[in-house]
Amino acid sequence: MNRALSLPRRNMLLALAALPITAAALAVAPGVRAQEAGSATTAPGGDTIPTGEGNLVIHPIAHSTMVLTWGGHTIYVDPVGGGEAFEGMPAPTGILITHGHGDHFDMPTLEAIGATNVPLLVNQEVYDQLPADMQARASVGVNGEAATLSGININVIPAYNTSSDRLQFHPEGVGNGYVLNLADQRIYIAGDTEDTPEMRALTDIDVAFLPMNLPYTMTEEQAADAVAAFGPRIVYPYHFSGSDPERFAELVGTTAEVRIADWYGPGNADAEPPAPREETAQDAGDEADSEDAQ
Repeated sequence: MNRALSLPRRNMLLALAALPITAAALAVAPGVRAQEAGSATTAPGGDTIPTGEGNLVIHPIAHSTMVLTWGGHTIYVDPVGGGEAFEGMPAPTGILITHGHGDHFDMPTLEAIGATNVPLLVNQEVYDQLPADMQARASVGVNGEAATLSGININVIPAYNTSSDRLQFHPEGVGNGYVLNLADQRIYIAGDTEDTPEMRALTDIDVAFLPMNLPYTMTEEQAADAVAAFGPRIVYPYHFSGSDPERFAELVGTTAEVRIADWYGPGNADAEPPAPREETAQDAGDEADSEDAQ
């Protein structure tokens, strides 16, 4: 499970994110490693991507959680870790949730960050678990369709497993990935998925966030092959607990710029996503209780 980053580290991230960064350098912040000729190079902090309408600043929080700020928008993506994980961040103007596993969706965190006061874009699985006050501000993103969040145009991309031994983790038709259209930049947040045909068919992606950890998502090889197929300009490995992002960078080579951000701070290095919801011990207990009641 994700744990909040330490407060000193969060303060350092915010200070570094505020440093002026030139567009010519494509704004690689200290703490984010930029690949050159098949090797990756590091740095902590928010990372800046120039757009035609101001900078997009990417703040990795942990594992699959991030904050994106752009043009007056502050989008929280898969917020978990409690309110303390977002110390010093601007309040959200919108919230994106890809699916209902506990490393992506956490009700106490949503309550702590004020999710009852902002729009949410979620999948049906998450929508069905929201309280009425959050449902009133939430929209359901449907695989393959367009949506909006806080005035941002978004394409909803299917996110699911394709390998026969992983199908139970993320069944087709449940989870979402999202392409955010930010001025002249298209930002793809894959969610928990393998290299699906829908991913491989994407076009004009400027920045991609790709997961790679077994048995839940992709291998480094699958992710690199997907990059070769859809050709993002910049790619961030994320959700990579137990995998080797350096190996991924080597496999990508010069096909794309690989930026390795600090998703796993102190206490997060061994973080693992939970078992699929239907296989958790809690659910097994609930099923037993239900059978006893019958």
